[in-house]
Amino acid sequence: MRTQKVDVVVLGAGAAGMMCAIEAGRRGRRVVLLDHAERVGKKILISGGGRCNFTNIHCRPENFLSENPHFAKSALARFTPADIIALIEKHGIRYHEKTLGQLFCDRSSQDVVAMLQRECADANVQTFVNTQVTSIIRDGHFRLETSATQYEAEAVVVATGGLSIPKMGATSFGYDLAEQFGLRIVPCRPGLVPLVFSAEDREQWCDLAGVSAEVVAEAGARRTRCSFREKMLVTHRGLSGPAILQASSYWRPGESLSLDLAPGVNVMAPLLAHNARRDPAAAVLATRAVLPSRMAERWVATHEPPDWTNASLATMEQQLHAWQITPAGTEGYAKAEVTAGGVDTAELDAKTMQSRKVPGLYFIGEVVDVTGWLGGYNFQWAWASGVSAGQVV
Repeated sequence: MRTQKVDVVVLGAGAAGMMCAIEAGRRGRRVVLLDHAERVGKKILISGGGRCNFTNIHCRPENFLSENPHFAKSALARFTPADIIALIEKHGIRYHEKTLGQLFCDRSSQDVVAMLQRECADANVQTFVNTQVTSIIRDGHFRLETSATQYEAEAVVVATGGLSIPKMGATSFGYDLAEQFGLRIVPCRPGLVPLVFSAEDREQWCDLAGVSAEVVAEAGARRTRCSFREKMLVTHRGLSGPAILQASSYWRPGESLSLDLAPGVNVMAPLLAHNARRDPAAAVLATRAVLPSRMAERWVATHEPPDWTNASLATMEQQLHAWQITPAGTEGYAKAEVTAGGVDTAELDAKTMQSRKVPGLYFIGEVVDVTGWLGGYNFQWAWASGVSAGQVV
């Protein structure tokens, strides 16, 4: 088997891996970038509905979930949304802000992949796809075996992503490698994923599939509890939409989800007015001010009080603002946009992403226990963590 000596091997040609390879290559390092897929950037291509939500201009460390909420600060400060915007503009890629600071390509995600490929070429990065790594050992240097070549390298950067979207080729390779070298893994779970109702709740609500409303969704334990005001969508199996996807990263099995179906609105106020009609029809009309007609009708039918006193209306109002529902689970990694959990940040240097136990071994991107909100945050973590490792490998 042919042996090739290089400075750095980067495993995974996604956003984090390519950015790391570019940064290292610019420093004159001999870099090999390997991916088991048939092409680079597969997950980039499907992101943002095919238009790649490549960053969020409001990105802050508070937009990330991790056992160590401070870990991402260093990398995010080193490479900011302004830095990736500058790179996008350097390549003449047109973009726009959609909502809430989310930046998308005007044309196609392919523009971002092509940009990264050009930057890799300019940095003399050698890229090989359809390449399976069969073993990695460390004996002074790292020795990586593939079906065709053995590589000897001073550094190995693991950018293999998480478990989300297995049809795109997601595997546990990065986590397995971390464990091989004695690093702890924070238990993984699907993040940014639709939630599934219990059988009883499905029967109650899921015939409304396709109905959406603006809500505030709140989930998580006290220390990490977060709330998100965005759209909720009823599906054939439960709930989805941006508000639900956001909350899902903080939700754990057995916990309830709190939904404010009428944020900022006193729905029952018209019924409390002097001489106002107080009956189910009037309640439906009032509730339609904040919910689609079918959902308003269903809500009133399932929460109709035994009488229409002020106290009963106050209870209905409270229920609208704090619908407590306990999901049966999630749609799993097949529908998850990211993987929450991953390589424990306590095992890594926050400035370099290098393992504290194994010199020369780095972990970046989704494989690390840093999970961003929906809306370009996970791309920003990929760019930032990739640059942090690329500057030192």
